[in-house]
Amino acid sequence: MLDSDICIHAMRRNAPEVLRRLSASHPGDVGVSSIVAGELWVGVMKSRDRERSEHAVKEFLALVEVLGWPAEAARIYGEIRAALEVRGRSIGAMDILIAAHALHERATLVTRNLAEFMRVDGLKVESWTTA
Repeated sequence: MLDSDICIHAMRRNAPEVLRRLSASHPGDVGVSSIVAGELWVGVMKSRDRERSEHAVKEFLALVEVLGWPAEAARIYGEIRAALEVRGRSIGAMDILIAAHALHERATLVTRNLAEFMRVDGLKVESWTTA
């Protein structure tokens, strides 16, 4: 499952390492949470060049499966958020939603923000970038 930052990195920088991994994957192997898709659309709406941004997002989302956020992930969200707050190590609410979805799907979260997501117990994370 791809995090927003890896999607944005691939769209903005024509990141060959990410695009290579995507092209080598089988249909349905790589997905994004509908939460991530929503974050990408926020970027389109805030863009100075909305038409170009919309094209880039549509093209990118065509390469992956967009997974609906399941109601069962709500409890996982609550568990993650409470645990992080108790430890004084909270992360952003959207990131917690994405982490909860990845945990529900038993997916590895691909992100450039390893340090933040590694705070979430049980979440498998990896990066497809070198920088």
